[in-house]
Amino acid sequence: MLKQEIFYRFIIVNLCFATLLAIGYLIPRKWGNYSQTDCTIPIYISNQGIHTEIIVPVKNEYFNWNQYLPLTEIGRDTNFEYEYLSFGWGDRAFMLETPTSKGINPVIAFKALFLPTPSTLQIQGYLVFSRNIETKCVKISAENYLRMVNFIKNSFQLDAAGNKMKISYGYHNNDSFYEAKGSYSILRTCNDWTAEALRKAEVNTPLWSTLSSSIMFHLNSGCECS
Repeated sequence: MLKQEIFYRFIIVNLCFATLLAIGYLIPRKWGNYSQTDCTIPIYISNQGIHTEIIVPVKNEYFNWNQYLPLTEIGRDTNFEYEYLSFGWGDRAFMLETPTSKGINPVIAFKALFLPTPSTLQIQGYLVFSRNIETKCVKISAENYLRMVNFIKNSFQLDAAGNKMKISYGYHNNDSFYEAKGSYSILRTCNDWTAEALRKAEVNTPLWSTLSSSIMFHLNSGCECS
């Protein structure tokens, strides 16, 4: 009887936990009409399977990323005329040693989830968007875009002289890894970082933003791309 009671309690606890996660997944942080005052700048979110990234124009009349992060530093590619940059934050060991989700090291994945671990920012330049990844576009106001830009800029870990610290080139000819602020864990994942950046731009996100699919499901600024 004792074993049966323990088993039932285990089932109930797991059902309650699953219910809470489902509620967090399905419920948005904003309800009703939350359209932005102007729909000026398109931004894109890409879903890499278990990881989301923010894709923004290299430059517009409000901000030029080339002045903050010279395009010549980003990749090995000799063509620096990128039109877009993507930013993804995550566990340093996992991102540096896992080129695709098919080659996940279980030990590194366990440490990333259950231990506070150092983080990194992966920056990638694009001439055009890759159609091999799922992307969604929303438009935001210039004011909200600059808020998001400042959030991304503040995610870089700087040295004593105020310089960004490059770790290494990435897996492609157009990307690199940089030292980042903050620790990665199950309590703050790569997708939580994306959600934080989107909230700075008044873009809707889920209550529980750990999964990439929940980010894509709720992605809405009130200003859709044409």
